[in-house]
Amino acid sequence: MMIRIHYTKLIIRTVLISFYILLITLALVGLSKVFTYLNTGADKNLMLHTKIYETPHYQPTLQWNNTKVKGRTISNSNLKLVEKDYLNSWYVKQLAFEKNTTKGLENYFTKNALTQLKKYIDFNTNNAITIESTTLNHHPEINLFSEDGQLIELTDYDVTEVKRVFKNKQLILETSETNTYQYILLLEDGFWKTRQILKIKPTVHHKESFPPIPVDTTIKGINYYPQETPWDMFGTKFNPTIIHKDFELLKDAGINTLRIFIQYQDFGASEVRPEKLKKLKKVLDIAHQNNLKTIVTLFDFYGDYSVSDWTLNNQHALHIVNALKEHPTLFAWDIKNEPNLDFESRGKSTILAWLKQMITYVKSIDSKHPVTIGWSNTQSASILADRLDFVSFHYYEKLQELPQKYAQLKNKIPNKTIVIGEFGLSSYRGIWNVFGNSEEDQAQYHKRFQEIAKKHHIPFMAWTLYDFKKIPKEVVGKLPWRKYHQKHFGFINQKGKRKKSFEYLVMP
Repeated sequence: MMIRIHYTKLIIRTVLISFYILLITLALVGLSKVFTYLNTGADKNLMLHTKIYETPHYQPTLQWNNTKVKGRTISNSNLKLVEKDYLNSWYVKQLAFEKNTTKGLENYFTKNALTQLKKYIDFNTNNAITIESTTLNHHPEINLFSEDGQLIELTDYDVTEVKRVFKNKQLILETSETNTYQYILLLEDGFWKTRQILKIKPTVHHKESFPPIPVDTTIKGINYYPQETPWDMFGTKFNPTIIHKDFELLKDAGINTLRIFIQYQDFGASEVRPEKLKKLKKVLDIAHQNNLKTIVTLFDFYGDYSVSDWTLNNQHALHIVNALKEHPTLFAWDIKNEPNLDFESRGKSTILAWLKQMITYVKSIDSKHPVTIGWSNTQSASILADRLDFVSFHYYEKLQELPQKYAQLKNKIPNKTIVIGEFGLSSYRGIWNVFGNSEEDQAQYHKRFQEIAKKHHIPFMAWTLYDFKKIPKEVVGKLPWRKYHQKHFGFINQKGKRKKSFEYLVMP
């Protein structure tokens, strides 16, 4: 009996010791993999930094020129690490001056450099100054890479910087400028940290200007979504056959221009999804087959506008504009749909700064096609008119007041084509609005609009071809009376039958 107990204890002891050895082995293997991960150029930001660095956050255009490097040759893998830490140093510095905080700076600046930055931040804090800033492009050239691989001296030429300076939360300065900097970077703790920054050329302040682009004034258009996929035109239910049928119908009815919408997040934000671009190009191909011009509205459902987002916005625009700018059916770019509706929530000055920058950026990529903004009303229509090739506003007010309001705009903006980018009347009459307009009322509205447009030579784009069965909450919210109202603006009802208003889609 005693032998059996002793044997059992021996087995238990052996199992416990073996389990303990296994745990130690696994722990050592795990630590080994971590060190290997860090030492082989893996993403240190994912391991050691906050989550802000796990997603795209800052993507200025960057072009290296390393044809004259003295010292050690720099490999592509090392260059990628330098680039990442260099751009992150710019980004955390921008955040530091916006929030007046030193958080994150120690990862990208040496102690000496950090001391200088803290002095600036303390000064700004004490004087209630904050700075919103970003850079749009860099042209770095490595002059020296030390033989021991620990030091880099580079010159970053013609860095385009945008700055908005606030004092006591009031905007006091807004500038776009070009600077050239000399940088010294040191490899410390696995990071390329900034040791010294020196501005080596005088600052150049600039305002871009582009010659106006002539605009066809014979626009007879419509805002288009397929009936089954409104606000999801390029999704999984994308159907070229249906789109072709719709475009053929519109062409035969006398329509010559379409307005379509590119949703920022749906298309992948700064990292535009190739499958979405493919579908977008297909839509323009079908429009071209039916002799329809196309106005492409960018940044739909986008509402941030903050300076720190601009490089991501630019990457989005770069992909879209480059993909379409040579397409024969492209007529114009609409930078943003109804941005004035965000003035109160996001700040008018912030939105106007974003619009100015984006107008300039799109024109820098495509100098052939006109640019406009789809303002939501006549009151906002003249904003930034001097920067646009034609003015566009939406009109859902009293029809009898349209001739006077249009004439007032023409007097205010005499040298620009003025287009009504949206107009229409809902034919919803039901439980959520028992006194709503009938289909007959809608038909008379469009008849009268066409008479006004013909008499006053007004280019137009109606809202919209179809009545819709579903309206996303992002469009008008969740309230049922707003959703049902929005569902019934079409010239064709939910069953696919033409409403009486279809007769007046275009006046002969």
